[in-house]
Amino acid sequence: MGFISKKTRNDLEFDTILESVEEFCVSDLGRAEIKQISPIPNKPNLIHELALVNEYNTSFISENRIPNHSFEDIRDEIHLLKIENSTLTADSFLKIAVNSETVNELLLFFKKFEEYYPTLFSISQKIEFTKTVVQEIHKIISSFGEVNDNASSFLKNIRREINSTRSKIGSSFTKEMSKYESAGFLDEIRESVVDNQRVLAVQSMYRKKVKGSLLGSSKTGSIVFIAPQATLELHRELQNLHFEEQQEVNRILKELTENTRPFFPLFDSYQTFLIKLDTVGAKAKYGNHTNALLPKFSNKKRLFFKDAYHPILLENNKEKNLEIIPQTLELNERQQIIVISGPNAGGKSITLKTIGLLQVMLQSGMLIPVDEKSETCFFDTILTDIGDNQSIENQLSTYSYRLKNMRGFLKRCNESSLFLIDEFGTGSDPELGGALAEIFLEEFYEKKAYGVITTHYANLKVLANELENVSNASMQFDEKTLEPLFKLHVGQAGSSFTFEVAQKNGIPFSLINRAKKKVEGEKIRLDKTISKLQKERNQLQRNSQVLENEKLKAKEQTENLSEKEAKIKEKLNSFQELYDKNQKMLYYGRKSNDLLHKYFQTNNKKELIADFNKWVLMEKTKHLKSNPIVKKTKTEKKKAKVIKQENETKLQKVEKEILTKVVEVRKEKEVIAKKKAKEKASYIFKINDKVRLIDGRASGIIDKIEKNKVTIDYGMFTTQANLDQIELVVAAKKAKK
Repeated sequence: MGFISKKTRNDLEFDTILESVEEFCVSDLGRAEIKQISPIPNKPNLIHELALVNEYNTSFISENRIPNHSFEDIRDEIHLLKIENSTLTADSFLKIAVNSETVNELLLFFKKFEEYYPTLFSISQKIEFTKTVVQEIHKIISSFGEVNDNASSFLKNIRREINSTRSKIGSSFTKEMSKYESAGFLDEIRESVVDNQRVLAVQSMYRKKVKGSLLGSSKTGSIVFIAPQATLELHRELQNLHFEEQQEVNRILKELTENTRPFFPLFDSYQTFLIKLDTVGAKAKYGNHTNALLPKFSNKKRLFFKDAYHPILLENNKEKNLEIIPQTLELNERQQIIVISGPNAGGKSITLKTIGLLQVMLQSGMLIPVDEKSETCFFDTILTDIGDNQSIENQLSTYSYRLKNMRGFLKRCNESSLFLIDEFGTGSDPELGGALAEIFLEEFYEKKAYGVITTHYANLKVLANELENVSNASMQFDEKTLEPLFKLHVGQAGSSFTFEVAQKNGIPFSLINRAKKKVEGEKIRLDKTISKLQKERNQLQRNSQVLENEKLKAKEQTENLSEKEAKIKEKLNSFQELYDKNQKMLYYGRKSNDLLHKYFQTNNKKELIADFNKWVLMEKTKHLKSNPIVKKTKTEKKKAKVIKQENETKLQKVEKEILTKVVEVRKEKEVIAKKKAKEKASYIFKINDKVRLIDGRASGIIDKIEKNKVTIDYGMFTTQANLDQIELVVAAKKAKK
């Protein structure tokens, strides 16, 4: 079982990755699920999750893309269905129906394309496919989330009466308004609406002359709003009908709820399936966004990341338009631990964090931005000690905290562990801390744990050189400018360039010399030797790169020459075949001519036929000598017949597929043609548009437009044409460009 602590995830900024993945979710439930992601503790479950994400990722370049799987949160609806005598609203039923339809569509899709998405199909198989619930809901609930008129005959009659009463109210109100308007009792606005009821806007001086119910007045009091007496009874009737309608709607919804209640486990499984697909989709979309992939997952104990990018740095640099240099690193049985050294700001910590973060992401079921040749394995434990971790709460210094952390490392480290330690041994006296760090490194080595550490300690560089399966590595620097190159080189320790960097940053030379005298001579010599070796290695690398480029150029030239030689040989063979064929034809022609000439002289037809047959027989004998007939056995004949039938079947199948494709292409072309025709028909021609006559080749510029006629300037001459006789080549703006 795997163990990757919260501290390790924090050290590697794993939560920042989750925040980025979260943005690709289609639902709040999916986002909440992403926040809870942690490394998967066992390998079989991890392989299954990675297969899901990888299959979803392949859908982005497939013609058969996974359908949209947006969905509604129906947790409240599921909870209510579990409670006896509860009733769902029409909107709640619509949400359930939408989710059910989405799941049914996905189930059919994964069944149809099982070959492309086998793992996604396997999880969809656990979900029940049924249209019963959806059909029952759609009988009652409309697509607008309202109860249908046809849900019951009683509801249909009530709504018919409601519409009729509204019509009567309208007619009655219009009649009363006309009556009082003619009498001059109404204000200019004539009417208004109070409490969803049409009212007459009566001048306050005439309020006693208008029969009805006073429902309000304007702010100034100059207008009073009166509901006419004739409509009041109809309004009361309408209110009664609305009450009856609501009662019937409640009854129908209660009945539908009771019928749907037994299906709440199904809806729960739908919700779980859609959340899972949302999280898998978000991981795949994030992977696609960062050009990530699934490296080979090996049973061997090996970690090989080629051209690995730190995902957070990749995103930040992409936004700032800055270059990011990938790193390549390998851990295996012969290179169990790597000790990275060199000056600060050279990229040591980023390299270490890149390896750790990518491994944690992968073990959490995510794709990672590495080269396709990369390979890794499953680590039971990933341990990190990164940064200045002072603990104020426990009143621990940096060194005390790190020692406590090392105790945890020693306890958990084994041959299935990956450990990552930044600035190993710091926080104490360099000599004493360095000695203790050596012991820790030896312990990790003996336990056969894999790891990467960064350090400035010379004794750890020396120890790495002495231990068989531990390698030194360094971040490359330009020895002239002392600028970091951000490239990892495995095989040699790095100089800290302490005095060189100090000199570059303006520290007086006299002070640097005094500092050098205070340091042990051996230490300076060692650092100087390492620095010199780094310079030599950098020079060798540059030379190797030049030679490699020359080698590639020579290889390309050789390939080009080989290709040209092959083409020339092919042409020569073709010419030879053509020459031989022509010579044979000339020979046949001459022989035929000789026979005909002899016949014209002797006029002896029998002799001509005899000579011709004799000549044909001789030619046939020659042909059989050069191309002898090989007799086939019965088995071979039977086999040839079967092969012929198979080829004919394949040909028919291909023809059928091609014809189907042709029909589809024709349909697409027809649609495009119609679209273009529609665009052309709706286009309004302008002066300076570049046009041509339909079915014509020459193009000209519109000089003048008068009604349906245009004058086209061809340069040497002008001509007139109707608007329906021309077609656009380039619009005026593009023509100017």
